[in-house]
Amino acid sequence: MREPWHVYILRCADGTLYTGIAIDVDARFERHASGRGARYTRGRGPLVLVHVERAGSKGDALRREAAIRRLGRAGKEALLAGGAISDRGSARSR
Repeated sequence: MREPWHVYILRCADGTLYTGIAIDVDARFERHASGRGARYTRGRGPLVLVHVERAGSKGDALRREAAIRRLGRAGKEALLAGGAISDRGSARSR
């Protein structure tokens, strides 16, 4: 059986939010934190992992990532505050 994909949100030191997908969120976070992750997060540390959702397939994760990115700042903050915007029952915040 394939491992599930996850959607995650990082808060950068400058207050911006970065949304991404990964199978192993902890390993992906370490890549971001060490400067080997997405170009956007380089030089914006320290980073904090603030939200993780289990998405199932890679396609599900990509669709959810796109939906979160479309939320805008206020929508993302609302999701982080209580998950009210989340349409996934398996959402969890860190």
